[in-house]
Amino acid sequence: MRLTVVGCSGSFAGPDSPASSYLLQAEHEGRTWSVVLDLGNGALGPLQRYVDLAEIDAVFITHLHPDHCVDVCGLYVTRKYRPGGRVEGQLAIHAPSGAEERFALMYHGLERGGMSSEFAVHELADTQVTRVGPFAITAYRVNHPVEAYGFRVEADGVVLAYTGDTDSCDALTPLLAGADLALADSAFIDGRDDDSVGIHLSGSRAAAAAVAAGDVQRLMLTHIPPWNDPEVCRAQAAAVWSGPLDLAVAGKTYEL
Repeated sequence: MRLTVVGCSGSFAGPDSPASSYLLQAEHEGRTWSVVLDLGNGALGPLQRYVDLAEIDAVFITHLHPDHCVDVCGLYVTRKYRPGGRVEGQLAIHAPSGAEERFALMYHGLERGGMSSEFAVHELADTQVTRVGPFAITAYRVNHPVEAYGFRVEADGVVLAYTGDTDSCDALTPLLAGADLALADSAFIDGRDDDSVGIHLSGSRAAAAAVAAGDVQRLMLTHIPPWNDPEVCRAQAAAVWSGPLDLAVAGKTYEL
């Protein structure tokens, strides 16, 4: 399984990265399967460096804040209006409740159902398992002000755990347990954001969740807003986590 960090900036696109988006790819039955986790502000542009947009097999959206889903609008345009005719069939998008209406409103205003010919939107649920080619993707309801999920992705005998946006919660234990790579929200800074609860992890809280889950092989901090110093996030995680520790870097591909 390959992970490409398309965008990892937290809350809005930064000068060096789009907002959240991650491409997972694996070989299966003679072809490459491609799944996208989140499509935040600015992600659709660089995503085209790594995959033909018409060949994406599924999109999974953690929650409906714009920095995780707004570029679904651009993806719709690429499928419906490309010269030579629209892309055949519907692309599966797995997202929280209300996503189909939200996507249509973002693009069409008051028109309802405007994307139904291009997208088949499926509603996520806690502990629901979805299979896409070689991928088994389990959704876990996490702790954010809106309905939000983390995704545990298994393929080729390895596990990627992506928290999405969350604060500490019990769901992080089954989500992260035994992961080869834990891709964890680290938007908050200890000592600055301590009064804001139920929104995001800090580096230390992400590390603590990985330690509590057990057998996590590698921790990668992501969703760091441009106003944060990433090295502060890393240092706060390192005070709790003694294993391999990385900062997500837009444009970098990791083999799992």
